[in-house]
Amino acid sequence: MADPFPQDPLTATVALVLAGGKGSRLAPLTDARAKPAVPVAGQYRLIDVVMSNLAHSGIRDVWVVEQYRPFTLNQHLAMGRPWDLDGTRHGLRLMPPAEGRDEEGFAAGNGHALHQQLAAVKAFGADTVMVLSADHLFQIDLRPALAAHHERGSELTVITTETDEDPSRFGVVQVDADHRVTDYDYKPRHPKGRLVATEAFIMDVHALGEVLDALIAEAREQAAACEGPENEDAPEGSALGDYGESIVPALVARGRTHEYRHEGYWRDIGTLDAYYKAHMEILAGNGLDLDRPGWPLLTNHRPVPPARIHPGAEVSGSLVCSGAVVHGTVTESVLGPGVVVEPGATVHRSILLGDAVVPAGAHLDAVIADVGAHIPAGRIGETKPGPGNITVLTPSTRCADSDDETTGH
Repeated sequence: MADPFPQDPLTATVALVLAGGKGSRLAPLTDARAKPAVPVAGQYRLIDVVMSNLAHSGIRDVWVVEQYRPFTLNQHLAMGRPWDLDGTRHGLRLMPPAEGRDEEGFAAGNGHALHQQLAAVKAFGADTVMVLSADHLFQIDLRPALAAHHERGSELTVITTETDEDPSRFGVVQVDADHRVTDYDYKPRHPKGRLVATEAFIMDVHALGEVLDALIAEAREQAAACEGPENEDAPEGSALGDYGESIVPALVARGRTHEYRHEGYWRDIGTLDAYYKAHMEILAGNGLDLDRPGWPLLTNHRPVPPARIHPGAEVSGSLVCSGAVVHGTVTESVLGPGVVVEPGATVHRSILLGDAVVPAGAHLDAVIADVGAHIPAGRIGETKPGPGNITVLTPSTRCADSDDETTGH
């Protein structure tokens, strides 16, 4: 049933946060939790970034699409309370996979996931849908982007940025002088420029429905031509793959796609190297701005006592979260809740996610230690690690489906 109350552009918009991916490139941090639930900057979770951007932008209808290991993620989201999204008519909705209708079941890609949610978006009465990933660090007021989308009569608005990374990892965008997107090339081998999509999109619901219908009809015709029995039971929309490969190019081809340029910091942290780099940027003061006035990063805080820095401890250039206890030396590092650095231990350029003890005699350099990790005494890590050479420590034992519940966070 559509919302019977009058709507403005904000309340006629549903934000779909795609949070169901396995995040295998961030393993082993994602072996026992969903990628959006991975801790970041000590006391936050990755999903806090997109949730805070939406809350500060006044977007009241936020639907989190889940699939892989949602348990800890749901515990953290707390039905939207940390972001004031626990309303009656408007607020947070959790969208887990389900059985019972043709469009439900496990998604075969984020394009399929978008198709699965379209009927619910239409039934809600929204005319605009924002599609955002939960694995990027950036701070943006989405209201100007939404206003530009409606003023231009766009079917799709791509929020873009100039990347300092390899653009072939992203969707590369070409635009004209009027900010109209003239070409979208998903993960090209030979990218034409450094302007990329941030994986944040604003879509017209009607246009999206038309494109999905056309793509699904085309896939159905191709499957029928193959005449293979393996195609008969495939769920509708499962051939859509990644929306960057199918849905976005189809919308761009209709000629009513524009960009909205994000000029600030943006980092995709889908890999361990990017995760580590993003934390070093935060510590250096040129990454995600945790102190941005009027735009705090909101989270479901863990009730722990203040950090304790004992006499004789040395701490510099670091983030030390509540519940941490430091006796030793910590430099250019992040200590999550419950981390203990014993006397004689040294932590340098490392990220300790929480509830771990760095014993006397340990010297960590460029180490990521997961929640509850076993950290042995001795020298661990590389002084000058290269790509793919970050040392990751995990708990020596973990229940098959513990999802961090044993750590209390």
